[in-house]
Amino acid sequence: MENELDSPVKPGNDMTRDVAPTAQPEETTFDARLRPKRLSEFVGQQKLKDHLAVFLGAAQKRGEPIEHTLLYGNPGLGKTTLAHIISKEMGANIKTTSGPALERVGDLAAILTNLEEGDVLFIDEIHRLNKLIEEVMYPAMEDFALDLVIGKGPSARTLRMDLPRFTLIGATTRLSLLTAPLRDRFGVTYHLDFYEPSDLTMIVERNAGTLGCTVRPDAAARIAERARRTPRVANRLLKRVRDYADFHGDGTISLDIVDRALRMLEIDAIGLDSVDRRILETIVSKFAGGPVGLNALAAATSEEMETIESIYEPYLIQLGLLHRTPRGRMATEAAYKHLGLAAPERLETLI
Repeated sequence: MENELDSPVKPGNDMTRDVAPTAQPEETTFDARLRPKRLSEFVGQQKLKDHLAVFLGAAQKRGEPIEHTLLYGNPGLGKTTLAHIISKEMGANIKTTSGPALERVGDLAAILTNLEEGDVLFIDEIHRLNKLIEEVMYPAMEDFALDLVIGKGPSARTLRMDLPRFTLIGATTRLSLLTAPLRDRFGVTYHLDFYEPSDLTMIVERNAGTLGCTVRPDAAARIAERARRTPRVANRLLKRVRDYADFHGDGTISLDIVDRALRMLEIDAIGLDSVDRRILETIVSKFAGGPVGLNALAAATSEEMETIESIYEPYLIQLGLLHRTPRGRMATEAAYKHLGLAAPERLETLI
């Protein structure tokens, strides 16, 4: 961990350090190019932006670091981007890590003791912090102090080290998994919602320019429609469509190019991919429409339970294709219709 803390600052942003980077190099480079740097550049989440502008402006007026901030929502909605925007708006350095990367108390201690006044510490997947590290976080967040136990047995003693005033920004997809003591120590909590197609269209058009390609308005709207109301998916589709346009055309992203590329990627008219359809088809064909437990569904589809629950289920439920009941998951009438199948007569009663 000491070597990671001493790693050089990333090119292009002299205020950002990754304490424990988790993204692959290509993904990191791609996301960095497309990530907005200022709150004014951030598209969507208007209510959150309005609240955050007041929060940041008030802290700047007082000349204080902002309070600890918790961001939660489904993957790909912009939690990491907002953390970087907050640090940029406050003129602060940001150091990033993740809950699973902090395995020992010493890992956290090394990070905290290297922070400077006003720094931002961003912990992704904060719900996955282990209990011992979480307990060390309590005095660090409340009193800006680090309590360390030196020695063992009767001769053990506690050493308290003062820390500079810093801001912790936590991000999670599973708010319910955060313990109440940790959750209550955050001054503000923001929920990121799914995006509207109009906002995603703006994101696609802007990022196409960043990538140096031309996208026609109807093509940008089509990508936005298929992006599962998620900017990360929109960016990924844009990149794949750009590849298709470069290989099969002159690089211009037209509606025809988008449609052909999405057919190749097996993305259907409402944004479902092959895994989404396999989940629905499995519930319908192997479990008579449900209810089926998550464990059985994961085994039947060869997908991890957490992947189904956090990546695929939210969108299927948003579209009204999946119903989560106390007895398990059930396909809805809309799911049968989308798959071109006749729904059982007693479907509504069963649900």
